Amino acid sequence: MSTPTDHILAQALDLLRQGRFAHARALLEPCADTPRAEILLAHAHAGCNRVQEAARLLCRQAHAHPAARHPARDMLDLLLAHDRVDEAEAVLRAVRQRAGRDIRTHDMLGELLLQRGRSAEAQAVLAEGLALSPAQLTTGNLMAVCLMEQGAFADGRDLLGYILEHHPDSAMTHANLAHLLAAWNRHDAALEAHARALALRPEDPRLRMNHALTLLRTGQMERGWAEYEWRHRLPGRLRLPPAQLLPVLEPDADLRGRTILVTREGGLGDMLMMLRFLPVLAGMGARVFVQAPATLHGLIRRMGCVRRVFDERRAPPDHDWHCPFLSLPRALHRTPGHAGADVPYLRADPQLVRQWAPFLPTGTGLRVGLVWGGASRPDVPAAHAMDRRRSVPLRALAPLAGLAGVSLVSLQMGAYTRQMMDMPAGMRLYDPMESVRDMDDTAALIAGLDVVVSVDTAMAHLAGAMGCPVILLDRFDNCWRWLSGRTDSPWYPTLRIVRQITPGQWEDVVSRLYSMLGRRDLPPSRMPALLRT
Repeated sequence: MSTPTDHILAQALDLLRQGRFAHARALLEPCADTPRAEILLAHAHAGCNRVQEAARLLCRQAHAHPAARHPARDMLDLLLAHDRVDEAEAVLRAVRQRAGRDIRTHDMLGELLLQRGRSAEAQAVLAEGLALSPAQLTTGNLMAVCLMEQGAFADGRDLLGYILEHHPDSAMTHANLAHLLAAWNRHDAALEAHARALALRPEDPRLRMNHALTLLRTGQMERGWAEYEWRHRLPGRLRLPPAQLLPVLEPDADLRGRTILVTREGGLGDMLMMLRFLPVLAGMGARVFVQAPATLHGLIRRMGCVRRVFDERRAPPDHDWHCPFLSLPRALHRTPGHAGADVPYLRADPQLVRQWAPFLPTGTGLRVGLVWGGASRPDVPAAHAMDRRRSVPLRALAPLAGLAGVSLVSLQMGAYTRQMMDMPAGMRLYDPMESVRDMDDTAALIAGLDVVVSVDTAMAHLAGAMGCPVILLDRFDNCWRWLSGRTDSPWYPTLRIVRQITPGQWEDVVSRLYSMLGRRDLPPSRMPALLRT
């Protein structure tokens, strides 16, 4: 058996990163049992679904280095990058079975189950870990997140309080407590917890970002947007020179002759919401260039205030300043146009409206666009967890099938369309979305509807920006964009919010929606009459 060279180990790691687990295993098996080679071989075994072999090697190395990062963490990173979730879970269970008193094994399995939406299983695993060490920092924080996912806010708060009695200087725990309290709508207490976290780690941009979101959620916009600028300090977040970042503009700022590049940031909903500020920049004399996903290009060009729109595949053109979409409110907050252009600031293409009209129901009944699910992102655990909370199972909307004089039109995209294979009894959904190419086509469909009913997705932002009546079905721990304790929106005057009273429970939301549609109790439309079909 030969001693592995650095070249062989580097080659094996490269194969693992490519997902070529069998090739890596063949390369490593003839090598001597050095710690590095053994760990890489364990990863290769895991990718080949050789569960017990992987667990044996991982446990041996973890036992030899009890204070180090558990080697199964790297195994997780490698397998999840190739969507090998089942293999990763099987290895973690085998590792935990072999070394159940190593609390790190409970943390890893509990965290993976939590990311997969199996919070009850995660809670059981983490409870076993806490039985070994009741005040363990990582395990306690994961358990608190698990409890919050299930709506058990008081239990999560009490657990974090207990952890802080033993770890009062844990900024992470103070920050998690702040997040839990904000989701529970205890905003004053949340801001106090944020302050304690920031006193311990004032230069941490992630803590600053979370603080900013709580400020924005409570309507403290000026402070919130200023604090949100800390995100630029995260690695890779700001891709253009900081010296050219658009500063806060004075009320009398003259931008004539200046070129401002607005750069892509956030999801489609973020950018659709922030497009309202482009006419303000143009009105101050700026030449406005916009970097955005191709699906938005038609809508942006039709705004009439943008000189050029392009996607990330092209190099940015010369410019005086650049500004990420979500920095526009801060840059403009002192100017007369701080609120952005009035709704509607986006309009459908009249020709596309005519082309899409045959795909919509005819007659005099109420035409209701329906979006019940968000964009599932299993590769981003936090976003995936949020998506589970914001999305409504289509079967929960079954009462809408009984509404007289109402035609339901699906505007749903992505994985949630599969729920139409098991449609609620009596429900009929017109579904034109298979032929939709971009947001311009979607806008043309919306122009032919009377109201859009949507969970918190980009579709609600598009319809709101067009001035279409929108009923937003919102989760209990709502996004900062929709503020707290409100049923209206300062962003979209034609949007009304119907929010969960109890975390995870949609029955009351659907009941109120049913009543609103049945009584035709809708926000007034601002869509141009010429576009209504």
